[in-house]
Amino acid sequence: MVIFSHPTGNANSRAVADGLLRQQLLSAFHTSIAIFPDSPLDKLASVRGFDELKRRKFNTDLERFTVAHPLLEVGRMLAMKAGFSNLLTHETGMFCIDAIYNGIDKIVAESLSQDRSGAKAVYAYEDEALLSFKNAKLQGLQCFYDLPIGYWRSARTLLQAELEKWPDWASTLGGFKDSESKLAKKDEELLLADRIFVASSFTAKTLSDHPNKLAPIEVIPYGFPDVIGQRTYERTSKKLKLLFVGGLSQRKGLANVFAAVDKLSNYVELTVVGGKGSEECVALNKELRKHTWIPSLPHQEILDLMREHDVLLFPSLFEGFGLVITEAMSQGTPVITTGRTAGIDLIKNGHNGWLIEAGSTEALHQAIENLIEQPDLIERTGMNAMETARQRPWERYGSELAIAVINAINLQR
Repeated sequence: MVIFSHPTGNANSRAVADGLLRQQLLSAFHTSIAIFPDSPLDKLASVRGFDELKRRKFNTDLERFTVAHPLLEVGRMLAMKAGFSNLLTHETGMFCIDAIYNGIDKIVAESLSQDRSGAKAVYAYEDEALLSFKNAKLQGLQCFYDLPIGYWRSARTLLQAELEKWPDWASTLGGFKDSESKLAKKDEELLLADRIFVASSFTAKTLSDHPNKLAPIEVIPYGFPDVIGQRTYERTSKKLKLLFVGGLSQRKGLANVFAAVDKLSNYVELTVVGGKGSEECVALNKELRKHTWIPSLPHQEILDLMREHDVLLFPSLFEGFGLVITEAMSQGTPVITTGRTAGIDLIKNGHNGWLIEAGSTEALHQAIENLIEQPDLIERTGMNAMETARQRPWERYGSELAIAVINAINLQR
């Protein structure tokens, strides 16, 4: 039996919870907000302005295992809507994301001493595992660690070059804001883990930069959303319709996107979907004025928008996975991405998408220009992308993860 936690709930954690449940492994699921079908919160989620709650919806069968701790997360959501940015200050704000993660970690750790379910392991994510793992060790439980993005030391090495190449974009590289104590906590969590789960080969590779020997690492790629029934590729514009979805940061290669598109402005139109971390980046604000910018959209509307575009650009420079890759592929929209994402695990270059060199504006420009010259490639590649998505639904990810957990527990018997 496994005690599982995820502070905010997302597609991959839902799949893990479901997978553990199907294998009769789930002892308890701790999160902040959990919504179940036909509940009052489920009805509230359908009201305009509360759409964000839809992301916290879980399988009905999970309800009896779920322990919700909503106070801090509700505070964070209200502070965001009210614009109380001082309450969300990185690491120190009363309702910052670190407070949410630390709160769940503390609650789970305290619960382990009273647990009578016969649990064998604790499964937790980066930044919310330290106290849980420490107490788990005292209780003789195994510690399974999920690292959703690449290791921080590797990030600093790879992104330092971006600070030098694109100094005007420095304010968008938030990974350099973490305190020494937070980084030390990440290292300690990793050292306490008995097994480390990652969603891409790239993330696994970054862990080689850890100064100590780590537990075994397993790569299990996330699943794809449901594939649409049909996709038509009729061109409604003479220009190639390009889409970017993600945080507006140079970690995502956004400066490269703007630079590549600028050279091809007569032949392409770009839509950017994503929120700004701050108003400080003058270079970002200048570029957004040249294109269609949508700060935020509900998830379903993002999928709809993907079907309306020819190609998704996601030239990320440091990514644990990149869920927008699988989302676009499931909608028949092929993706141009880099080897620093899950692209290397999911995409065969030229077959169901395109892989380019990370950080290379020229490579991105060339890939786009190739599609301008050969637009027929889009339909063929998009159809292949949908076929890839059909073969790996979210349920498969959850099942593979649960089986890996079973194997890890059995190894320690």
